[in-house]
Amino acid sequence: MPSVVVVGSQWGDEGKGKATDQLGDRVDLCVRYSGGNNAGHTLVVGGEKFVMHLLPSGILNPGTTTVLGNGVVIDLDVLAEELEMLASRGVDVPHPLISANAHIITEYHRVIDKVTERFLGKRRIGTTGRGVGPAYSDKVNRMGIRVQDLFDESILRQKVEAALDQKNQLLVKVYNRRPIEADEVVASLLAHAESIRPHVIDCGRFINDALDRGEVVLFEGAQAHHLDVDHGTYPYVTSSNPIAAGACTGAGVGPTRIDRSIGIAKAYTTRVGEGPFPTELLDDNGERLRQAGGEFGATTGRPRRCGWFDAVLVEQATKLNGFTDIFLTKLDILSGWETIPVCVAYDVDGVRHDHMPITQSEFHHAKPIYEELPGWTEDISGCRTFDELPANCQAYVRRLEELIGCRISGIGVGPGREQSVVINDLI
Repeated sequence: MPSVVVVGSQWGDEGKGKATDQLGDRVDLCVRYSGGNNAGHTLVVGGEKFVMHLLPSGILNPGTTTVLGNGVVIDLDVLAEELEMLASRGVDVPHPLISANAHIITEYHRVIDKVTERFLGKRRIGTTGRGVGPAYSDKVNRMGIRVQDLFDESILRQKVEAALDQKNQLLVKVYNRRPIEADEVVASLLAHAESIRPHVIDCGRFINDALDRGEVVLFEGAQAHHLDVDHGTYPYVTSSNPIAAGACTGAGVGPTRIDRSIGIAKAYTTRVGEGPFPTELLDDNGERLRQAGGEFGATTGRPRRCGWFDAVLVEQATKLNGFTDIFLTKLDILSGWETIPVCVAYDVDGVRHDHMPITQSEFHHAKPIYEELPGWTEDISGCRTFDELPANCQAYVRRLEELIGCRISGIGVGPGREQSVVINDLI
């Protein structure tokens, strides 16, 4: 049976949660391999909306085991809050399994994230302030706190004190903030130790053993390709590798164990935070997309920047992630436009670019070259087969396939779990 990795192909918020949730009831393991609680996903099940930030999307599928891989940075308070939220709404879900090697977001990571962003002023990145970047920085600097450290108070305390020796100097002398007490941090972390102890695993071995047994594994990243720290629109990126290859390092599997790579693309384009956005609409069309699509951040509530579909952007993600399939979401939001522009290339200082420019300075100056496609007025939210879609809607989908170089195998036509058109089986 296959193992599948799901990746956002734009700047996040493409609806990975919906696609992952739909696949989740057909898989044995749903593994999150990157990011933290700086990205939210919204699931609508039985008319009820669930917004989560850390739990894997497959958590709502009975019979699916969920895993937080070693590539995830975990805020233990948020994990507990999300599980309590589900329980309070009558949703009984098993606790996710957690890699012993996953790093933990602490109080000092959150504080440093917020004060640093304020300090940057106009040069800010647009971080959510959840402490994700500083936690990854500590990981790379080899001074991070890992889940396994919770089970040896002596080691935990040594690591926290070593981290605060440095960070309190920064907080007090640069940012004029009070120092953080090591005892407070240690106590807050130890408060979760016994509740998570039964769920901590050797992540890589657990997943590989499942694959050896023929089980289906779904790997889920956070954010998206163009927010990848190596391949995204740097420096306006996240601190991890949400690309398909990140599943290998973030979960502990070899590249030969990934069978399919599925890209999630919204039928238009959105972005939260700072950074270049060639097709951004600062007019009534942009506001219409925002309101019709409910484009407000699940984590921050910030209005998302909206624009037309950027085929250059998605083609780049398709190439670098080796997408075998694309799941196109929110196609229903485009109903009602007489014509729908699609960006097919960029103009950079009078030079046409059919692919992403090599340098970020060029991308900052890119202006979209549009192809106008005929729109449709019909409500497509009730469509369940491709043939049921209006002719112009079908043509829009087929043209996107040509431009991005990958088949579109599924289409979201509404927020509900059942509101999808399946063209090709994804598993």
